[in-house]
Amino acid sequence: MRSCFGRLSSCGVILLALVTAGCAHRYYDSYHNDYHRWDHHETAYYNQWVIERHVDPHRDFNHLSRDEQKNYWDWRHQHEHDHDNDRH
Repeated sequence: MRSCFGRLSSCGVILLALVTAGCAHRYYDSYHNDYHRWDHHETAYYNQWVIERHVDPHRDFNHLSRDEQKNYWDWRHQHEHDHDNDRH
C-alpha cells in the first residue's frame, strides 16, 4: 500500500510541475494601473533591465524592494514596443 501511495505521490508532483511550467504569472503594476504577463518575453526584458541597472542578476523580481520593482515598471513602460503586455 505504501509503495502504491509513494508512486502516486511522485506522479502527482511530476504532473503538477509539468502543468505549471508553461503558465505565465500576471503582475499588477499599481504605479501604471495595468497588468503584465510574466513569461519568457518579460523575463528577457527583466534580464535586460538587470544588466543596464547593474542589479544583482541572482535576484528575481519577487525579491526586489518595492522601490526597485517600481523602477523596473517605470523602465519597462519606457520600453513598450512589445505586444505581450496584458492591459485591462
